Amino acid sequence: MAHSLSEECTPLKREYDACFNAWFEGYLEPVVSASSRPEERQKFAQEKAAEYERSCGKIWVQYRECVQKAVKEKGLGSLLEQARTENPLNDAPPSSPESSS
Repeated sequence: MAHSLSEECTPLKREYDACFNAWFEGYLEPVVSASSRPEERQKFAQEKAAEYERSCGKIWVQYRECVQKAVKEKGLGSLLEQARTENPLNDAPPSSPESSS
């Protein structure tokens, strides 16, 4: 796992990465079997979203706040704003021909 933008944020990043990876592994495996019926899939997705919030939500907020502080301290705010202006993420990228086959 890589370091964060700030050394101060790296422990939070590692904690969040570990939490998210454990949660996501538990999400992927059962989603295949739950996908056979739309109502089951919807219920499963809602349960997993609530589980994520309980398990990882607080860590994510702390990590995000730490990174936002580091962005300000390093003077990167104007560069980020410029990048967002020049390349806004308004639409999903187009599908590649290989992915639609």
